[in-house]
Amino acid sequence: MAIQIIKKSEQAFGSFNNGKIIENKPIGFPQDRGLTKPYSNLFYWANASSENGGLIDEHPHKWFEIITFILEGEIEHFDNKYNRWLKLSKGDAQIIRAGNGITHAEKMLPNSRLFQIWFDPNIAETQNKPASYNDYKAEEFTTEISNHSKTTFFSGTHGKIKMDSHGIEIKRIELKAGNHQLNVLQENFTSIYILKSEGLTINRQQISTDDFIIVNDENPLLIQTEGTSSLFIIENKKILPYTTYTDIVKFKS
Repeated sequence: MAIQIIKKSEQAFGSFNNGKIIENKPIGFPQDRGLTKPYSNLFYWANASSENGGLIDEHPHKWFEIITFILEGEIEHFDNKYNRWLKLSKGDAQIIRAGNGITHAEKMLPNSRLFQIWFDPNIAETQNKPASYNDYKAEEFTTEISNHSKTTFFSGTHGKIKMDSHGIEIKRIELKAGNHQLNVLQENFTSIYILKSEGLTINRQQISTDDFIIVNDENPLLIQTEGTSSLFIIENKKILPYTTYTDIVKFKS
């Protein structure tokens, strides 16, 4: 299917801190039983929110690259490498290159929302690297503004976030009412999370807020929106120069 639409009801769900933090997961872990499995080097994607605030206790990470995007409100994060709490606000982002191991905790403040997205950077190499991370403030990211749209670039050609994972482009596009065209590369998967839909259609298909879309072999995307709509987009290569963790696990099983 050239365009696959995964509705929120078809995504995996989870929670932390006795339900104080809730998640819908466009791409879940295998045990989450969601519709969508990892593809290429895009491994996991969660949309987490908290109305009253909540804590995810200190826990370990290794191998993967994990990026957190603050969509609303504020969070605080802690890790054993720097041994202190740091705050991130709306529009900020953080990358953890988990390497050979790091422990990490997150505290979501009230009325906060974030994406946490995991990428596979070639674990054959990263399992031997020391862990590292970077925090980025909203004003550090490049934006392009036209009469009809605003694009914020997070990673890739115009992006500030430097990744070990191969061929990743991440951006957010705010669209004003009207007709738009989005060109995508045939050699990429294009994954789109709909942060906001006001009468949005893509290639004549009706699209709702919190829909997740995977585009494969369809270009261009013809977009119409009756009001302001917001798209969070990740492009990653269909063919990688390394074997992914998912492929290794499949082979061993």
